[in-house]
Amino acid sequence: MPHAARLNLSAGIASVATALVLVALKLWALGETQALSVAASLADSALDLMMSAGALAAILYAARPPDEDHAFGHSSAEDLAGLGQAVFILSAAGVIASAAVARLIADTPPPLAAETRGIVAMTGSIVITLALVLWQRRVAARTGNRVVRADSLHYLGDLVPNIGAIVALWASAQFGLARLDAVIALATAGMLAVGALGIGRAAWDALMDRAAAPYVIARIEELAHAQHGIHGFHDLKTRRAGTRLFVNLHIELDGTQSLDAAHEIGAALKHAILAEFPGADVIIHFDPVRADA
Repeated sequence: MPHAARLNLSAGIASVATALVLVALKLWALGETQALSVAASLADSALDLMMSAGALAAILYAARPPDEDHAFGHSSAEDLAGLGQAVFILSAAGVIASAAVARLIADTPPPLAAETRGIVAMTGSIVITLALVLWQRRVAARTGNRVVRADSLHYLGDLVPNIGAIVALWASAQFGLARLDAVIALATAGMLAVGALGIGRAAWDALMDRAAAPYVIARIEELAHAQHGIHGFHDLKTRRAGTRLFVNLHIELDGTQSLDAAHEIGAALKHAILAEFPGADVIIHFDPVRADA
């Protein structure tokens, strides 16, 4: 299995394991405190568990090598999972926002209890979640995996509700306040919605075979211009599927040179592209230089 695939897999396994620990911890905290903020955080962690399990399945499937029925591999599974996660995150943001508004307008918000135990449990959740997010961010930075990045986003979003729950429990214990966590919940919902829209858009673009980012195209053009022996190029086409970049390019060469010489020029360009974009699928076609070039 390639190194990038192993990193993605480690992030997926860590995500599922963390979600299981958080669900167990928050179940205990809910039983001790009966706090609504803890219950909301528990529901969020349960959703994380389902999403993380789905993300792990997508990572495993996307890591499979090309076969007879999938000549270009299975990396689009990452985009499908990323799109599904975006929908789930948006739905969760809507539920959080609705609950927060209901709590804010309620005449008598539900009281909180056993605040100290709740604070201890939520602090432990923050430490565990932060450790996972740091690892996921490191993996995503190295592999560019959208599933890992999406998973990291909703776990990062969990930090704010957890902190909000701590502040709410503290404010309840010290001042009898019970609406503070609703304000934080609204802010969290907005952050989750913005992040989910970004992830969903990137996944949708990949599924619709949208061209790679302009800087990627510009860099490939620079490499082609700089390669000795290439008189011109045309029909540069790019797309992304999951974390993999696909490049299709026609280069114009001196038609009188040997096939071996032409192949060396094309191979040098391909190696240059792969050095810039590791793991890319590069197809280069050879055309004789045009008379009007």
